[in-house]
Amino acid sequence: MFGKILKIEDKTIHVDNLKKESLTSYIGYHVVFEDRIKLVGEITFVNEQEFQITLVGFFANDKFASGVDIFPSSKANCRLVYKNELEQIIGNQNITLPQNLLLGQSSVYDGFNISVNVNDFFSNHFAVIGNTGSGKSCGVSRILQNIFADNKKNPINSHIIIFDAYGEYRSALTNIDTHPGINVKFYTSETNLKENDEIIKIPPYLLDADDLALLLNLKDPDLLTTLEKTLAYVYIFKSNDEICKKYKNDIIAKGLLDMLSSGKSAQQIRDQALAFLSKYNTEDINLETTISQPGYNRTMRQCFNIDSQGKLLAVELVMEYLKQYSDINIEQITVTPTEYSLDDLYYALEFAIVSEGGLNNPGIYEKLNKVKTQLHSIINGEQKKFFDYNGFVSRDNFIRNLFMSPNGENVQIIDVDFNGVDDRFGKTIIKIFCKIFYRFVTSIEDRGSFPINVVVEEAHRYIQRDTDIDVIGYNIFDRISKEGRKYGLILGLITQRLSELSATALSQCSNFIIFRMYYPEDIKIISSIASNVTMDAIEKVKSLRPGSALLFGTAFKIPLITQFEIPNPMPKSTNVDIINKWYND
Repeated sequence: MFGKILKIEDKTIHVDNLKKESLTSYIGYHVVFEDRIKLVGEITFVNEQEFQITLVGFFANDKFASGVDIFPSSKANCRLVYKNELEQIIGNQNITLPQNLLLGQSSVYDGFNISVNVNDFFSNHFAVIGNTGSGKSCGVSRILQNIFADNKKNPINSHIIIFDAYGEYRSALTNIDTHPGINVKFYTSETNLKENDEIIKIPPYLLDADDLALLLNLKDPDLLTTLEKTLAYVYIFKSNDEICKKYKNDIIAKGLLDMLSSGKSAQQIRDQALAFLSKYNTEDINLETTISQPGYNRTMRQCFNIDSQGKLLAVELVMEYLKQYSDINIEQITVTPTEYSLDDLYYALEFAIVSEGGLNNPGIYEKLNKVKTQLHSIINGEQKKFFDYNGFVSRDNFIRNLFMSPNGENVQIIDVDFNGVDDRFGKTIIKIFCKIFYRFVTSIEDRGSFPINVVVEEAHRYIQRDTDIDVIGYNIFDRISKEGRKYGLILGLITQRLSELSATALSQCSNFIIFRMYYPEDIKIISSIASNVTMDAIEKVKSLRPGSALLFGTAFKIPLITQFEIPNPMPKSTNVDIINKWYND
């Protein structure tokens, strides 16, 4: 069938077609040039005169390696690849081995599986890309089901969390926990819980200033210091230590002294002071505090009365009383971490605003009041349920408990249903979780001993080119994509719009599964990241049938087109049955 080499152009070898027939069914097959070393090529074109073969790699010591920088000699013999050689190229056919993950079937070689080494794929960031209806959800569901297949050892120590934008993976994961030692958790954002569902919750005391900045949609980085002070205050105010009580007195005294020396009218000062002490007070400083002078005692409330000349009756007495509370350095106060609620945080934020001089500076107050208003709306809205966490738990135990069943067994997969949560808040929750994961994995002494795979559906809605770096100095997804791999925090991005995805996160992905795509801008991005993929292969992406995908990256020896099996059970991602809805009586 193969004759002599006619000519060589770039990496394309033109070989004489001895049968003089247009054997188009051979397009996509691999051949070996027997020469000094065995060079491997793929048939990309055939007519009655010749085969055009593109070099893709070579065999060295019976091991296939991709890429080639040499060419066969003119006398090299050309033949079809042998079966044992083919396994080196497209993946081990023994899918019962735990390290071999079945992806699908070869679109070229009938009866051949496409498999991938679990370590090569899941220890690196990956992206699953495709237009709506191309088979992304079914493909991902099939991969997850194949990880926990009946005919192989199951990964009892895996930690996979899926942020499920539409709640469509629940049905596909329902049978996975029938395997011994395998457990699945389902979290939801809905109040009406299904059986075994839980509402996803984050302990407020695990939030740092950066988390609060994201949660409260902070735009001004200068206000981060106020949030840091708020976090310091909330622990102080939850403590009953004597020094903490003194510090609270100190804040109130300073706030009042600023008001009394503000130069405002007596009526303004009186109204502001009474309102302030009604909200902020202690046993030592409140409206009923007795202020003594020789032969006469007054309450602080009485001291703010206005005399017949329009002056505050005894403001000097109040100021003298307040000055007895000396300054306390907050860094000298040591408190034991404890639980607190968003309401406690709100109370502390109000004190932070006071200590920042916000009550007497309209510009500062306006900025800080927006922050306070945002927190108030969360506390009084549907979003508060995500932070109603009972009891105290360390960050380490929070993560470990997250991946633990009620009976104390490992949980291998968590599905978090974000259906019904608006994109901005959903993005914030995912960021906060990923920040907690990042702090957790980077704090483990035995690096990489607790790997976490974070899979984000509709990633273009959550992992974007945000302004986080302008406020907190970094974007957590970009940081994880660049640094998370070495700590065992791995991202899996599922998206239909590459152009809306963070370029940094995408650039750090090592493996790609590309379903049908035809939007020109996204095709252009694919071609820019696919260094070893020919334009012919990228063009095929536009016409792939549903469930077929182009695979390339470090886990694959060469780019491959694979047909994924239909998952069983299916995710809830199929199109609506219009005929049934329109015509069913």
